[in-house]
Amino acid sequence: MCPKLTGMTNIPAELAYTAEHEWVQDLNDDSTFKVGITDHAQSELGEVVFVQLPEVGDSVTAGDVVGEIESTKSVSDLFAPVSGEIVSVNDELSDTPGLLNDAPYEAGWLFTVRVESQDATADLLDAQAYQQLLD
Repeated sequence: MCPKLTGMTNIPAELAYTAEHEWVQDLNDDSTFKVGITDHAQSELGEVVFVQLPEVGDSVTAGDVVGEIESTKSVSDLFAPVSGEIVSVNDELSDTPGLLNDAPYEAGWLFTVRVESQDATADLLDAQAYQQLLD
């Protein structure tokens, strides 16, 4: 289980976050990051029924729409939290989109991206700042 800040929403302290309720995990190779949606996002969406992800090899720019998440409540855009190249996507989500609800920080990850610069995550929020955004 991921360490988390206290509160009602699971916010792992080791991740970075966006105001669009996505998380970013440094995979410790200096250039690749895993991306997903937060526990807060999945609870607001409700039951996820479809996920459209970017394609491997796509170049993405931070802030751009790169896909969408459809739930029983709504359809939400998926944004690139950092700029770079998509290097993998979570193919399991095409058959089991509910993984986003069941395990948003584990099996429900969305894609990995190889960033263009070392400071690619400089504009992201830490766990405490993300919690303040939710409060």
